[in-house]
Amino acid sequence: MSLEQIIPAIALIAVLFLVLPAFLRSNSKLKQFLKNLFIWAIIVLAVMIVSYLILK
Repeated sequence: MSLEQIIPAIALIAVLFLVLPAFLRSNSKLKQFLKNLFIWAIIVLAVMIVSYLILK
């Protein structure tokens, strides 16, 4: 992995650590938690795919 790939990965992990506590606190019900987790997974995958296509 080059530095151009490591820096965005670190940024995504940092955002995850910043958002995760509030995300877990606001999603006390399992069904709501799984739904929101699925939405976040789609968002992260979309950002990764777009950044891969742009930087390619």
